[in-house]
Amino acid sequence: MGFTLGDPAADLIDLRQATIAVPPDLSGSEAKAVTMLVEEVEKRTQIRWPVAEAWPARADPVIAVGTAAALASFVPDNVGALAQDSGERKPEGYRLRVVKEDRASTVPVVLAAGNDTRGVLFGVGRLLRMLRMGRNTVALPADLNIATAPRSPLRGHQLGYRPKTNSYDAWSLPMWEQYIRDLAVFGTNAVELIPPRSDDDADSPHFPLPPMEMMIGMARLLDEYGLDVWIWYPAMDPDYSNPQTVASALAEWGEVFRQLPRIDAVFVPGGDPGHTPPKALLNLLAEQAQSLRRHHPQAQLWLSPQGFSQAWLDELVAVLRAETPAWLNGIVFGPQVRVSLPQLRALIPDRYPIRHYPDITHSRQCEYPVPDWDLAYALTEGREGINPRPLAQAHIARQLQQFTIGSITYSEGCNDDVNKIVWSALEWDPDTDVLAILRDYSRYFLGEGYTEAFAQGLLALERNWQGALLTNEGVYTTLYQFQAMERAASPQDRLNWRFQQALYRAYYDAYIRSRLLYEQSLEDQALEILRGAARRGSLTALTDAEAVLDRAVTHPIAADWRARVFELAEALYQSIRMQLSVERYQAIAVERGANLDSIDAPLNNRLWLKQRFAELRQRPQEPDRLQGIEEIVRWTDPGPGGFYDEPGNPARRDHLLTDLDFERDPGTYRSARIGFSGTPGRFAWARHVETLYDTPLQMRYTGLDPQAAYRIRIVYGGGDIRKIRLVAGEDLEVHPYIAKPAPPRPLEFDIPLAASTGGELLLSWSREPGLGGNGRGCQVCEVWLFKK
Repeated sequence: MGFTLGDPAADLIDLRQATIAVPPDLSGSEAKAVTMLVEEVEKRTQIRWPVAEAWPARADPVIAVGTAAALASFVPDNVGALAQDSGERKPEGYRLRVVKEDRASTVPVVLAAGNDTRGVLFGVGRLLRMLRMGRNTVALPADLNIATAPRSPLRGHQLGYRPKTNSYDAWSLPMWEQYIRDLAVFGTNAVELIPPRSDDDADSPHFPLPPMEMMIGMARLLDEYGLDVWIWYPAMDPDYSNPQTVASALAEWGEVFRQLPRIDAVFVPGGDPGHTPPKALLNLLAEQAQSLRRHHPQAQLWLSPQGFSQAWLDELVAVLRAETPAWLNGIVFGPQVRVSLPQLRALIPDRYPIRHYPDITHSRQCEYPVPDWDLAYALTEGREGINPRPLAQAHIARQLQQFTIGSITYSEGCNDDVNKIVWSALEWDPDTDVLAILRDYSRYFLGEGYTEAFAQGLLALERNWQGALLTNEGVYTTLYQFQAMERAASPQDRLNWRFQQALYRAYYDAYIRSRLLYEQSLEDQALEILRGAARRGSLTALTDAEAVLDRAVTHPIAADWRARVFELAEALYQSIRMQLSVERYQAIAVERGANLDSIDAPLNNRLWLKQRFAELRQRPQEPDRLQGIEEIVRWTDPGPGGFYDEPGNPARRDHLLTDLDFERDPGTYRSARIGFSGTPGRFAWARHVETLYDTPLQMRYTGLDPQAAYRIRIVYGGGDIRKIRLVAGEDLEVHPYIAKPAPPRPLEFDIPLAASTGGELLLSWSREPGLGGNGRGCQVCEVWLFKK
């Protein structure tokens, strides 16, 4: 997968003998950018470029780095290219250009001219992305001519050093510096830190430094690179109307503010965590703003209405409109805001900009879940798996960008690395082609030889998660493509954690598909045995069916793929400290990315069936046992004239009303989405359909017998404590708000005859209105409509 200079198809200039020329008296962040350029090239090529503060008098290429203003008087007059730049120089922008010292010269000059000091950093980052680097080789397209500036003034990511993350809590300061560089190369200009006290454990077995010491070190690093330092600071104490609580919070926060060398902004979430009424929260933050600005006079303070009920949201909007507090700099839109981003923008006074806080790190039970994610993936790879979703993230970013000044993404580990890069690149230029971003990603982080293959591989990993896994044969093709890259990889390539992550996902996906096909087949065989129970005897049928189901454990398949997943998990712990297992790597919880521990989760009804088998064996009479077996075999049969839906299953939800889709409603504010839970019982009970907040969940039946009465059987899911109500037609109550049974079990209700007299039936479920929190609770697993 290497790169050799001299490819006749490539018009490249050879920079092996180049010198970096910089104007004297560079600022600290400009000098840091030059150091980054030298060191990152050396890592990839073993070539270390010299740096000169005077224009080199030699016949080798020169790379001039600095602000446009400084370079205008530094480069020789005969280069003259900067004098031609008469256009507007927007903040953080830059120009990259290859020129010659004069018409007769063959010596190229590469100009990396920032519009300002931060533009120097981003210009160097783009130059690194454009370089063609290999062992003892470095070159650049000869026609390079780029002038660009960012569309969004804010392009950042939350990097929280805390136990909850799947890797960050084990990172040292050198590791953080490398990751900060990696993000800056793609245009990131802000990082959000988390203070020592948050909704997390106070300590981690992985911490190389105490939290406050690491926070100070990270802030210092960001300041050296000239990047903004944000703090996510939750207000978690129970009662901020108590003056003593406020005084304690002021002292605690103030000590953090005092110790940090740089703070540009503080963001306080209204919930997740925290639960303080708006007026009390605003009073607290007004005082915190004064404390913050005593230590950092220009620092900003931002607030989000996350977790707010409708009443609390109304109260916040009323205060902002009536009082327009000057100490508040903006509003943040993130997970658990009960209105969409366009709606929030319409509610908030224009004087307050909105910052996006998109959840890019989770795949289920989150702000932007994978649409119609297969249950097998949800149960095994879990909420926080390695999740490159470049096209989906690009769609979210582009659709919502118009309402914000930019974003700082919500991340809980390096599992979402590709998504970070996509967001940074698109906040810089939303028109950038996603494949071009992935090619840059692959070239820069893995090497020239991976540019196309790895970029296409990342898109293939996203496709692996689209649609039903049973029919997605492309999952195996994805693995074969990555195996080809793996065979050709150098020893150094195999140590690259980004390469390891993609391999881990490719092997994991293929292993899960093989298990799903196998275990679904075993269940089909077991049910076939049960259908013959009257002939062979109930006890014999139960024993034989159970033996077939247990082959998933006694005769497992794809053992080589499973073994490779475990090898790659160890490699990822060594390379980037990913904690993919609670037992092996002391991850804080399985749902926090430790999907090595869930890799063998059952992918059929084996556990539920074995439980039912044990219950049936306790029945003393053969007819009773046979009746119970018949109930198992005919579980989904609604009888003549009836209907069965598993609305969380895209293949079995004919009557679910889904007016919108991911393309139009990625946050599912107005449409139904699939949700998941760890609920024990049938395979189908781990998946449900749900709507958020006050949006009703609806099913419509047509072609009913207008003279018949109907009865409904429902299994509610989700494990959420919110009560649920069912109405037929416009206002005919089938049942009032009730608590969902835990563990789940079928409930039955009569449908009012008037609801279906026209041959049609509309069913509408809702949760208690106006509540805050995560918005979930209206959740349905299975529905039978019986004709009485």
